[in-house]
Amino acid sequence: MNVTTSPRWIISGAPRPAAPKLYCFAHGGGSAAEYLRWARDLRGAEPHAVQLPGRGSRATEPVITAMDTLVEAFLAEVSLSKEPYAFFGHSLGALVSYEITRALRAAGRPLPARLVVSGFPAPHLPRTADGVHRLSDAELLDTVSRMHGGIPQEVLASPELCALTATALRADYEILETYSWRSEEPLSLPVTVFGGSDDHVTGEQLEAWRALTTGEVTVRQFPGGHFYLRERPAVVLRALAGAVGSIRPRAVDTPC
Repeated sequence: MNVTTSPRWIISGAPRPAAPKLYCFAHGGGSAAEYLRWARDLRGAEPHAVQLPGRGSRATEPVITAMDTLVEAFLAEVSLSKEPYAFFGHSLGALVSYEITRALRAAGRPLPARLVVSGFPAPHLPRTADGVHRLSDAELLDTVSRMHGGIPQEVLASPELCALTATALRADYEILETYSWRSEEPLSLPVTVFGGSDDHVTGEQLEAWRALTTGEVTVRQFPGGHFYLRERPAVVLRALAGAVGSIRPRAVDTPC
């Protein structure tokens, strides 16, 4: 597979040697498991789900609450595919994948062949920090549920799951609310931007990603809200497969 990674950070499904590798970064409070489930239906790629500390299989590890710390830890422990690969990130995951891409460039390491970002405004746009990460657990879960939805009822009905989810969400909102975009040269890779037509993230905010790369940019909105990708998964996965479909592994030399 030509992939050497820390098993703590990357959870992989069955290998598909002929398919490009797609590293998926979860939304705020999310777990790698949701994106690993795509492996069955996303035939055009080999998904590798990124698991952050403090959730899922890493639930006992301390959470990370600053973007720079997260990016540094990821780059220190993860060696990405030697073959062409792509990043996909939804919501906060879009911001994380973008910053990791910029850090890879700064380190002189191979970049993704395509960046697919979803449900997040272009990072250079001004935003206000609203202190969500400072709320109590109950207030935090209620606020996020009202803003975005996406928290399953079985989680809200379980005090233990509520506590685990609130811990992850609080860390992720602190990353988001303390994040400050730093001006750099635009990326030079193609970027695909997805969003929901009924999401609070507007079409204009999605279009603004065009300013962050000199490569080709494609913007597409799907029916639905912030978690549109759960509402029409088949349509979204077809579009995602199309976005990464032009990425092909390098040919392997065979002996005569």
